[in-house]
Amino acid sequence: MARAQEIIALMEGMRNEEQRRVLMGFFKTGPGDYGEGDEFLGLKVPQTREVVKAALSIGHGPLTINREPITIAEVPELLMSKWHEVRLCGLLILVAKFEKLATKRLLHDAEAIKKRDEIVAMYLKYAERANNWDLVDLSAPKILGASLLSPQKGEDWKRRMLDELAASDNLWKQRMSMVCTWKTSQMGDPSWCLRYAEIHLHHPHDLMHKAVGWMLREMGKRCSMDLLREFLRQHAHEMPRTMLRYAIEKMSDEERKRWLLAVETSKDSKGTNTDYTNLTNFDKEPKKPLPIV
Repeated sequence: MARAQEIIALMEGMRNEEQRRVLMGFFKTGPGDYGEGDEFLGLKVPQTREVVKAALSIGHGPLTINREPITIAEVPELLMSKWHEVRLCGLLILVAKFEKLATKRLLHDAEAIKKRDEIVAMYLKYAERANNWDLVDLSAPKILGASLLSPQKGEDWKRRMLDELAASDNLWKQRMSMVCTWKTSQMGDPSWCLRYAEIHLHHPHDLMHKAVGWMLREMGKRCSMDLLREFLRQHAHEMPRTMLRYAIEKMSDEERKRWLLAVETSKDSKGTNTDYTNLTNFDKEPKKPLPIV
């Protein structure tokens, strides 16, 4: 039995019908929902992570797969599985292998660079198999986001990669282009988050409203709250309410209320050039222009 098939058989043997029903509802798998048709085994994420550990080493932990560690070439069979948890397992294997190849010691190693590029290419090729928000959020920042930090990749390549994802008609690729900016914000670079937040500002789907607001909030926390405030001054009047609420979640109660009130007042009066100067007293840093990627 091939390693991928052995992993699938192991995970199918862990099936939990009660948990399966819960997950099918939580991830909106009904007709017309964003996860329509997705199939679950009923495994919790820690269980899937244990399988990943077993797949990457011999005799590790409570689960054992009596073979050599799974290779990158074998991962697509997991990604093509009908089972949500098996696809997650495949994605987490790619994450683990990428991170192992991206340590400080291997960052400029030619063979490691080649293998990281192979993982990125595979991830993009099978991107549509990451077809729910958890699959995207647990993998895109750690593979695509980390690639945005790569000194070997040019800025044109990075922009083209994310622009293609953002312009796709696939919701999950669009979400990838947004949530992978979490990694760059963590490293102090707000420009990627700001660029794709603006691109997705008028996206119709609630899951993208949440993703954009979440990434803006993280950018403000990691980089500059004043950059977040400046973005809001320019765009708050046109942001969906969910997006705005996510973006301002870490602000004080008083500031959140004032942003929401200012935006509601703007929308009630059908204004698009709202004066947010009454919110400037929250600023603690010198004003800076928004960085552009």
